[in-house]
Amino acid sequence: MAIAEVTVIPIGTGSTSLSSYVAELQQVLAKQEGIQYTLTSMSTIIEGPLDRIFAAIRAIHEAPFQSGAQRVSTSVKIDDRRDKESSSEQKLRSVQDKLGPS
Repeated sequence: MAIAEVTVIPIGTGSTSLSSYVAELQQVLAKQEGIQYTLTSMSTIIEGPLDRIFAAIRAIHEAPFQSGAQRVSTSVKIDDRRDKESSSEQKLRSVQDKLGPS
């Protein structure tokens, strides 16, 4: 399973607030099959098969255009580990285990 970190930024919207666009992107992701996603304060993490991730990224990249944005900048970072199962939760747990008890 691959993990992608995605940030979609609509440009020229007339406002510095983007929360309505972010909410819309989360609704678009909820309709995507075969993925899991987590909203963070700076991006969205998408997990699943690579082809499903790419389909989800395309859908959320297109969404701001349909809401009137004339330009969209999308940044994508992908971690595609194939030697063993991986997930965001597993990656965080591995670091916590190395930190030891607090």
